[in-house]
Amino acid sequence: MATTSTAHTHWEGALTDGAGTVDLRTSGAATFDVRWSARAEAGQGTTNPEELIAAALSTCYSMALSHALAGKGTPPASLDTTVDVSFQPGVGITGAHVTVVGSVPGITADDFRAAADDTLDNCPVSKALAGIKKTLDVEFR
Repeated sequence: MATTSTAHTHWEGALTDGAGTVDLRTSGAATFDVRWSARAEAGQGTTNPEELIAAALSTCYSMALSHALAGKGTPPASLDTTVDVSFQPGVGITGAHVTVVGSVPGITADDFRAAADDTLDNCPVSKALAGIKKTLDVEFR
């Protein structure tokens, strides 16, 4: 069954001096302030599209890797995934770097690495981000 997730942004003013909010409508979980300075200068207290993309990729990646490992009979005890999305003003999003640390009983480090690599290519958000370079660091515990 297909689902649709919705977010809404309200913006006022020009790009560099304007501001807005992004509301996670489907979940109702949060509303975040957004400003250009948070995007171009890594502002505190506000978010930006790249941080939201990083959140989407880290969540999707963790879910997909967990599913893949469980499907092989080795569900993870834990996965910690960090995603850094790079943005260059005037250029756009230049890449995403995924770091995953996994504790997976009953699997070798090589098998974990293979599952992690496959997930980077195949999780739905990663596929949606096919136009950007993605790199991966893996730590097995």
